[in-house]
Amino acid sequence: EPAPLVPQGLLRLARRSGQLNLAGRGLTHVPEHVWRINLDVPEEAQQNLSFGGADRWWEQTDLTKLILASNKLQSLSEDVQLLPALTMLDVHDNQLTSLPSALGQLENLQKLDVSHNKLRSLPEELLQLPRLRSLLVQHNELSQLPEGLGQLLTLEELDVSNNQLTAVPTSFALLVNLVRLNLACNQLRELPADLSAMKSLRQLDCTKNYLETVPSKLATMASLEQLYLRKNKLRSLPEFPSCKLLKELHAGENQIEILDAENLKQLSSLCVLELRDNKIKAVPEEITVLQKLERLDLANNDISRLPYTLGNLPQLKFLALEGNPLRTIRRDLLQKGTQELLKYLRSKIQDDGPGPNEEPPATAMTLPSQSKVNVHAITTLKLLEYSDKQAAEIPAAVFDAVGANPVATVNFSKNQLREIPPRLVELKDSVCDVSLGFNKISSISSELCLLQKLTHLDLRNNVLTALPEEMEALKRLHTINLAFNRFKVFPSVLYHLPALETILLSNNQVGSIDPARLKAMDKLGTLDLQNNDLLQVPPELGNCENLRSLLLEGNPFRTPRAAILAKGTAALLEYLRSRIPT
Repeated sequence: EPAPLVPQGLLRLARRSGQLNLAGRGLTHVPEHVWRINLDVPEEAQQNLSFGGADRWWEQTDLTKLILASNKLQSLSEDVQLLPALTMLDVHDNQLTSLPSALGQLENLQKLDVSHNKLRSLPEELLQLPRLRSLLVQHNELSQLPEGLGQLLTLEELDVSNNQLTAVPTSFALLVNLVRLNLACNQLRELPADLSAMKSLRQLDCTKNYLETVPSKLATMASLEQLYLRKNKLRSLPEFPSCKLLKELHAGENQIEILDAENLKQLSSLCVLELRDNKIKAVPEEITVLQKLERLDLANNDISRLPYTLGNLPQLKFLALEGNPLRTIRRDLLQKGTQELLKYLRSKIQDDGPGPNEEPPATAMTLPSQSKVNVHAITTLKLLEYSDKQAAEIPAAVFDAVGANPVATVNFSKNQLREIPPRLVELKDSVCDVSLGFNKISSISSELCLLQKLTHLDLRNNVLTALPEEMEALKRLHTINLAFNRFKVFPSVLYHLPALETILLSNNQVGSIDPARLKAMDKLGTLDLQNNDLLQVPPELGNCENLRSLLLEGNPFRTPRAAILAKGTAALLEYLRSRIPT
């Protein structure tokens, strides 16, 4: 079938700007006149039309950028060599099984994106490109890379993730200008120790391979800042005796059993240590040498004891411990968030009170309504709890038992409540943490908005569709959990809560967000929008640089792709920023 012709207007524009974008036009091949755009006399000139001054075709600009992404191309013509001025060629998301050797003639080419195709090999000629800075080959069918890849000395970014590579060429070591190397989702069993010669490498991603060890020589990498080793077969944390710059080490989903105190001592610059889903049994006291640590994820391990001195890490903003058989920390404390947890750990350092496994004796007072109210919990723990009772309302006796005692925490979760209990207002001078999750609450009454000391509000698993604007009064609220409700729009009152640090909104039906208003929330560090109805992610969301955790999986948008989401928040924000139209 004849290829849909490229509109003359686009070609005319390209002659002036030097850029031609033909993405998503259903092209099965590239029309000849695209390759010959800088050679042929344009049609308009042959038709002898009067040319405006701006359209004098003989003053045209050479084509420097050609985008052919998201078409149906099965091959690229050798005629690509007729565009010697190209600095950028993007053919990602096509059906290419091979590349033309003529690519090697494009001596001005700086960026080549052939990702998301069906390439089985790369032509040797590619290795002649003298100025290539970025080579993107992820999501193809490569089982090997050309042995001479190290000849691309100018390369700064190389992505070969999601292929079928079992080894990397030794010549890799010559890529001394490489800053980012992505080897994720291949079949690598080992890394060559020579990689250590890559003196500019800042980010190395080896997620989801079959690595059992990491060469200790990698520790000498002069610039390495981020190392991703998630989903491999590591049995111990890699030994990095001299990685003084390493800021992020991601080694979740391995088989690590022991954290070696000596290893930890070397990682003095570490800000992120992610070790979730391993088999770690103990955390050594020495972890406190990581004075710059901001995020520590130890979820789903076999840790039974923790050094309380963890509470003294000065920069720690995020600590995940759920899914461990911890004997010293009550489970409800784990769900209260990092600040409460650290406060508890710090209190234990000085605290020589009852041993960690002794529970205070409970004194249950039986009231006429037969509801058991734990008065001891009210007086010592400042906790008012009436949960898991399937009650349609909270009995008066529960509130009566409070008397003049200040209550800081209220837990009415797992009942059948249809509204916020009106008598909560009586606790407004002291209550800061309210759990009403797993009920049938369909709207928020104004009483709740009077609890001005509220810092934590858990409303997950209810049937809420909106939040009232009066909630603006909750000026201290820093964590709100609205997961598993029925919100179709992002509750706009949240944009007005300056102290908010954590918004959990997963498993709703939210269709859009306002990036400009989110950017104004300068305390916001965690935003969970997994499993909603976001059809697109506004690139401006990338400007929310305070976000440490942005979770978007399980939404219907097409971009960013899952591979980008999997790289974590910093990479995701950077990707979004790169998409902001200039």
